[in-house]
Amino acid sequence: MSEAKIIVKRFDPKTGRFYNKEYKVPYKKDTMVLDALIYIKENIDRDLTFRYSCRMAVCGSCGMVINKRPALACETPVASLSQPIYIEPLYNFPIIKDLVVNIDDFLNKLVKIKPYIIKKSKEPEGEHIVFSEQQELFRYASVCINCLLCYAACPVYGEDEKYFGPAALSLIYRYYMDPRDEGKDERIKVALEKDALWKCTFIGECSEVCPKGVDPAFNIQRLKLIVSMNTLKSLIFPKLK
Repeated sequence: MSEAKIIVKRFDPKTGRFYNKEYKVPYKKDTMVLDALIYIKENIDRDLTFRYSCRMAVCGSCGMVINKRPALACETPVASLSQPIYIEPLYNFPIIKDLVVNIDDFLNKLVKIKPYIIKKSKEPEGEHIVFSEQQELFRYASVCINCLLCYAACPVYGEDEKYFGPAALSLIYRYYMDPRDEGKDERIKVALEKDALWKCTFIGECSEVCPKGVDPAFNIQRLKLIVSMNTLKSLIFPKLK
């Protein structure tokens, strides 16, 4: 059993004060950063506050910044990190307490993009079959777990919170490419808003930190191409839908 030196950037909402607090935590080869934080809360400091749920890199709730890199605490081995391990709340979000951030801004953007299949026609009887080649076009974009690591890494969102951000724009692409969706015109309209698609500068940090390989930067560029082609078609063939 080894011992890790962990420094957590804390925030006290009562005083509005930030401060660093150091802990020493025993760890093994399979100990994750989340395990270390749970150990601290249960054995050293009951006041330490952080989010977690599934512990299986599915819920996305344990996103934080570990040694200056946004990551999921539940899948980051303590043994893989240089020490001291410095843990901070996600960048670019208001902090509620310690490692817990306020994600209301993202949730409001999520509502606006309508992250579900829009149906306008009467649903046919039986199954709506999606073929493998169709599903491949949006499969990776559909595994986003809304962990918000991409927002913490995005310099554009860091400078302008009105920007829709990587996950929201990537989800517009995901539903646009779904053959079952009938809200494509609505999705293009949202993508064309001034704080949406064209604010992305394709730096690519969002894709670098994504734990699920969604590649939001690439999806956004694909969406730019789709929107551009649709705009061009509407100018050349204005009567065609």
